Amino acid sequence: MILGTWNLENLYRPGGPFGPKDEAAYGTKLARLAAVVTELDPAVLGVQEVGDPEALDDLVGLVDGSWHVTLSAHADSRGIRVGVLSRTPLRVLADTRAYPALLRPVQADDAGLTEDGAGRGFLAVETATAAGPLRVAVAHLKSKLLSYPDGPGGGARFFPHDEGERARYGAYALFRRAAEAAALRALADELLAGDGRQRDVAVLGDLNDEVQAATTQILLGPPGSEIGTPGFPTPDRGDAARLWDTAPLIPAAQRFSRIDSGRRELIDHVLVSHRLVHRLTGAGTGLPGSGPSVLPSVGPDPAERRGAPGSDHAPVWVRVGG
Repeated sequence: MILGTWNLENLYRPGGPFGPKDEAAYGTKLARLAAVVTELDPAVLGVQEVGDPEALDDLVGLVDGSWHVTLSAHADSRGIRVGVLSRTPLRVLADTRAYPALLRPVQADDAGLTEDGAGRGFLAVETATAAGPLRVAVAHLKSKLLSYPDGPGGGARFFPHDEGERARYGAYALFRRAAEAAALRALADELLAGDGRQRDVAVLGDLNDEVQAATTQILLGPPGSEIGTPGFPTPDRGDAARLWDTAPLIPAAQRFSRIDSGRRELIDHVLVSHRLVHRLTGAGTGLPGSGPSVLPSVGPDPAERRGAPGSDHAPVWVRVGG
């Protein structure tokens, strides 16, 4: 089966401030997205940037077969949230934006505003597979894209007044992403329930940073045994709590899910428990067998992509054997 994650990029119905301006652009976007989901044919797909729940219904309606769909109730200020599409029924285990109990609110801007939870909720579900129950958490961590207050018309601006402001807001974004990673790791601990050697658990999502970033590393648990290292085939006590980032299994030429100002980056991830990692038979971005994804290069102003067809992200997926 295919298990994957995909940022759908501003999935809104037309007419609002963030989605396509007309039905024609909306139809084109849906058709592009639906064609990818159809060809990928995932058993479970975590999705991000669902702005209108009805738009996700429109998308699913264009994909063959029956689907079970669940969305987080915790959206950000633009209304975007995470969700799960599955070929099999879903049971919601958690839908939360809470930080771990001992983690205090973190600073978010120059005025001293603090955030006491994730900007977008984490959704955890369970579904049945031929190999037994599969537990999945889906997340969309704080973006590296920086926005500043007092933009045009009272909204946000995406270019700083000076480099000091850029550095401060870069730190605020990092504070938030690190806190969210700690919260997601706490949720993963609940799903692992003490022994990932006996449980199929996956964490899917747009983590907004690459494999070696400190925020991504927070999610892995005990160090050691990463895929491709000498310790990987050797069991140890850390296996019960570990998650493995599957990025090293992706062919090098495909190891990116977004292009930022001409730079390829892998910011969408599939992390799996011990019981899952040793049953993986492949991994990739885009569509299986299609080679490197053809993606647009995005810049610092998200408004430039309003109404664009498809998504600026490639799906990231793994294939799980028996």
